[in-house]
Amino acid sequence: MIRYRLFHNRSFSAFSLPLQGPSSTPSHIVQCNQKIQRLTELGRVADARHMFDSMSHRDSISWNSMITGYTQYGLLHEAQTLFNAFQRKNIRTWTILLSGYAKHGLVDDARFLFESMPERNVVSWNAMISGYVKNGHLKRARELFDQMPERSIASWNSMLTGYCHCGMMSEAREVFDQMEERNCVSWMAVVSGYVEISEYREAWNLFLMMLTSGMRPDQALFVVILSAATGLNEVGLVDCLRTVSTKMGYEGNVAVGTAVLNAYTRNGGLDHAVKFFETMPERNEYSWTTMIAALSQCGRLNDAISLYERAAEKGVATRTAMMTAYARNGRLCKARQIFDQIQNPNVVTWNAMVAGYAQNGMLEEAKAMFFRIPLRNAASWAAMISGFVQNGRSREALKLFAELHRSGTSINHSSFTSALFACANTGDVGIGRQIHSLTIKTSCQSNSFVGNGLISLYAKCKSVEDMSQDFVIMRARDYISRNSPITGISEYHMLQEAQKVFDEMPKRDVVSWTAIISAYEQAGQVAIAFQLFLEMLARGMKPNELTVTSLLSACGCLGARRLGEQIHVLIHKLGLNACLFMCNSLVTMYFRCGSLDGLCTFEEMPEKDLVTWNAVLAGCAQNGLGKEAIKIFERMQAAGVLPNEISFLGLLCACSHAGLVEIGWSYFNSMSQDYGITPLVHHYTCMVDLLGRAGRLNEAESLIENMLVVPDSAIWKALLGACRIHRDTKLGQRVAERLLKMEIQGSGTYVLLSNMYASQGMWEKVQEIRKSMKNNGVTKEPAISWVQIKNKVHYFRIGDKRHNEFEEINSKLHDLYRNFKATGYVPDTNFVLHDVEEEQKQDELLYHSEKLAVVYGIMHTPSGSPIQILKNLRICGDCHSFMKFISKIGQHKIIIRDGNRFHHFQDGYCSCGDYW
Repeated sequence: MIRYRLFHNRSFSAFSLPLQGPSSTPSHIVQCNQKIQRLTELGRVADARHMFDSMSHRDSISWNSMITGYTQYGLLHEAQTLFNAFQRKNIRTWTILLSGYAKHGLVDDARFLFESMPERNVVSWNAMISGYVKNGHLKRARELFDQMPERSIASWNSMLTGYCHCGMMSEAREVFDQMEERNCVSWMAVVSGYVEISEYREAWNLFLMMLTSGMRPDQALFVVILSAATGLNEVGLVDCLRTVSTKMGYEGNVAVGTAVLNAYTRNGGLDHAVKFFETMPERNEYSWTTMIAALSQCGRLNDAISLYERAAEKGVATRTAMMTAYARNGRLCKARQIFDQIQNPNVVTWNAMVAGYAQNGMLEEAKAMFFRIPLRNAASWAAMISGFVQNGRSREALKLFAELHRSGTSINHSSFTSALFACANTGDVGIGRQIHSLTIKTSCQSNSFVGNGLISLYAKCKSVEDMSQDFVIMRARDYISRNSPITGISEYHMLQEAQKVFDEMPKRDVVSWTAIISAYEQAGQVAIAFQLFLEMLARGMKPNELTVTSLLSACGCLGARRLGEQIHVLIHKLGLNACLFMCNSLVTMYFRCGSLDGLCTFEEMPEKDLVTWNAVLAGCAQNGLGKEAIKIFERMQAAGVLPNEISFLGLLCACSHAGLVEIGWSYFNSMSQDYGITPLVHHYTCMVDLLGRAGRLNEAESLIENMLVVPDSAIWKALLGACRIHRDTKLGQRVAERLLKMEIQGSGTYVLLSNMYASQGMWEKVQEIRKSMKNNGVTKEPAISWVQIKNKVHYFRIGDKRHNEFEEINSKLHDLYRNFKATGYVPDTNFVLHDVEEEQKQDELLYHSEKLAVVYGIMHTPSGSPIQILKNLRICGDCHSFMKFISKIGQHKIIIRDGNRFHHFQDGYCSCGDYW
């Protein structure tokens, strides 16, 4: 910290040379003071000092003006030296230097001056408080504010503005409510503060309160309140403000008029905006650019072109707007033509061209343009970095960000946000943490976009142990099935960091809420995700499409169909039911919940895209609707929609689950022959699974050996699973040896091989496998089943006696067992994996987790009501038979989602046709 000594008795003559200067009349001194002030305002500080030195007599205004000039340009040493030489310092002299130190971040030096003042007035107090506020030291500002012997309205406004700028609106409102007197600055601070944190309704209510109090809003406040009306998305409020502005004489004000125009365009009232534009008595260049941009953003490019041609004077801003409109619509040649016509493009124009190329995937052209920019600003770097991230080149984005940091150019919020998303994409949490530290150093961490980037970074960057390839056997887990949050796969999501960032954000918008909700949903902590959603609603924040999509994904993850139906109702209330990707999410959610309402939603959709068709194909596959999937695919072809890799993945999976071997082969061959799509390893895995289930093990092995892509562990596991079903120990052992070399830590291979040996009574081999697992530190994932009853989820493990109703469950289970045996049910003890007596084997089968869950469901569900069970592992054959008997005798429809697919049991039959 700098500490300058304060010299109170320094000789005045040191700065007062005996010159034969002009007269020292009062009028001459006033003229010289005015010249000093003008010269410093123009940045000519040396000339101002020359004028100061030439004066034979100076008054306090002379000294204060010169000290002000020095502080204005950061010449604090010169200011301090002059201050020390001035013998007749007044309160204003002290306050000027104090303000200079505070302005340039030296608040401790400013406070030292403040404490050294022989006397102070309210202006001095206000200057010190303002210094603290501008440097972000609000706590110290408030402490000083509370010590003030008297306060002016400026004192209150300083504290109010400080709180508002930091988004601390509860503190700001407390100060505002305590003010006995308010001026336009007070109202402006608090209204704009609420607008900044997207509390538009509160801003609007305060504006109405202001009008009621008789305070007349100025032009700047009108512009701000129009932003609030924009945020509320109510065109009627804009109409209302137009009326008020007319009454107050702002109708012809071009700034207010352009703000009205902007509010109409942002509220979706484009027709209102066009009418208003045509009636504006005066338009500036921003009015023209606003309308051109709005028309192009709404897809009305031809109207934007017509308007552009009408503009009498096409300045750089107008041309840039039209250039951006062409680029947004993919017409880069036209955009470049306009760019080349601009003789002296400014940096905004250069940036628009860079962004246009980047948005259209033309990164090489964007880079070439970026490096041609004569003088890049923060937005130039942001456009290029964002372009890399949007086009999947995150590592290049991070390299450019590092270059930006080294260049010394200030980093804006957009660059920080893009860099954080790049780290999230690459999983590089180390670099992400460094960028997080940099946002704190530059005071950018409180920005909502940066905060959202931080939440996404910490939510996505995870350390995953044994990312089990069993998922791929489930046919591309991301597209067809999402496993439960307790599958045993260890995902460490950095939710604590994400939550901390969220909690510290002074301004939270819908994007912030959506990011944190999505983070918890992705981490499987669905209950917290829904709690946050309810809190979001309670705070009056309106969810958007992405928020609701995260919730639908959570419902699908839990298999919570009823909750999903409630979200479906909310979608209608929010007016989002016409949104295509929202409907796609609904289709996916219903299928993941084992509900065929996914098909109903699909049929009701007025518009369908490739994602829609793929979602239905995947849903049919997961729910065992093989023939329906084929019909859907045929309809898709008839509609002229070209399938992609994901389409065929769902189709092949459906064929596998339905045992449609020849049809599956036909579609597999059609991929390359008819559509030019090269099969990926996932498609081969589906085919191996299809052949293996049909008992064509040699064909399956041959397909793997001759496939055009490198086989992974998942495809060998599919073959090993088939060996277990068809009891081909010789091939199974050979496949298992391959797998163990590929992934020593995975338990799936050991378990499959052990089960295969156990089913054939090869208990010595079973013991060898278990010993090998123990030696290698491999543990088997425990089977868990759960059922939701009255909004509460009940979990069961094999032989679980911890449930508080276990005695009742046990009694009911034995009753059902006896009844089923009397009607022909025979326990299949081949699924008992221990070398014990037959009777003991039957007892073991009795307490499988899905049996306990379904019995509990029967006990607490009305007769005839469906029961849905979720299980993390594949259902065994005996439990499968048991469920068929329950559905027939107990008159219950049973839906089980296991680690592989859905099984719909009804009237003694399963949707899989006993082919799973």
